[in-house]
Amino acid sequence: MSFRGFIEQIRSEGKLTEITKPLSPVYEVSSNAGKGPELYTNVNGSKVVMNLLSSRELLAEALGVTPDKIIEHLSSCPADGEIKLVKDSPLREVIENPDLYRLPILTHFEGDGAPYITAGVVVSEFDGMMNASIHRLRVIGKDRLAVRLVEFRHTYNLHKKASEKGEPLPIAIVIGIDPVTLFAISTRVPEGKEYNHAASLGGEPLEVIKLENGIKVPHAEIVLEGYIHPTELVDEGPFVDISGTYDLVRKQPVIYITKILHRRDPIYHALLPAGNEHNILMGIPYEPLIFKEVGKVAEVKNVVMTAGGCYYFHAAVQILKANDEEPKKAIDATFAAHKSLKHVVIVDDDINIFDPNDIEFAIATRVKGDEDIYIYPNVRGSTLDPRSENGIGTKIGIDATMDLSRKWKFERVKRPKV
Repeated sequence: MSFRGFIEQIRSEGKLTEITKPLSPVYEVSSNAGKGPELYTNVNGSKVVMNLLSSRELLAEALGVTPDKIIEHLSSCPADGEIKLVKDSPLREVIENPDLYRLPILTHFEGDGAPYITAGVVVSEFDGMMNASIHRLRVIGKDRLAVRLVEFRHTYNLHKKASEKGEPLPIAIVIGIDPVTLFAISTRVPEGKEYNHAASLGGEPLEVIKLENGIKVPHAEIVLEGYIHPTELVDEGPFVDISGTYDLVRKQPVIYITKILHRRDPIYHALLPAGNEHNILMGIPYEPLIFKEVGKVAEVKNVVMTAGGCYYFHAAVQILKANDEEPKKAIDATFAAHKSLKHVVIVDDDINIFDPNDIEFAIATRVKGDEDIYIYPNVRGSTLDPRSENGIGTKIGIDATMDLSRKWKFERVKRPKV
């Protein structure tokens, strides 16, 4: 389903709120943002959409499954779909010289250093290897952006290879793509397989066009064509990230935009930092990875990245325990699958992992602190964790499962049917 097609679908279902009053991109849109899908029709004369995938229900609708089948669908979907090169796209309706100030790029919070593109997919290619991933992009001029490249991630590695040869890294920034492709690109898949995974999830070939700089992009509302400079660095940040707290300022590479392509009357897609859609796109893609890894050591039933853990730092894993060694193995498997994870709790299959109260009940009744809590100090986590020191912190795994030798003590009473 296309970007505009999904907007029209949720509009027809009464799930889209339209805000027609004039708003400034500086603070006003973010201060008006709610928790569900919203279309702002007059942001300095432009259209902005937010919160398209702001719930599991909306993600399930985009994927064409029910919410309870998301994990099953994602964990069984390969990254082997077909990519179809086409000659033209509506994104070529308007081609113009770069002027980022003409786009409704939002400044979200008063402590932000500048306007940020937050739903821009950066597509890059070097030496025959491509990558597509979301990066936060700070506006530093009408044709320049500072890009946050996380160390040792794929775009960082491609830029490093190019810079070692003294070459710019060709890129395209794609804004306003169909929600399934956006989610697929947010998922950890084998390097260079993001488009293939998108095609598999979408159930049909993914159409792409080739830009003048050689980068292939899917149909979109807006595309910024350019390159990452091989050596130039500038301050990037401060920026509110997944935890709702400010990430620090770093020296980061500079993107030069050489051309802007877009549809007539384009709809700009923005993610509210630390908002629901940001959480969904950053956290839920880890659920199938954890599901698969834990499945190697135990019979896993479900996995959820929890809302209270910013959909990123905390996971709850539901297993059907066969022996008392499996929860520790499941803890280790979970941390192996999601290396930025901070805390994980393993529960039995009678616990509803979508209910925080049920998880707390399992901790309250099935955990003995000196036996069931595993602490991993001084390990690599996430720089987004405010408690970490340069990404080094402490991880905790909690075995909140029943003691099988005394199962009768932990089984929950069932109300009689009368």
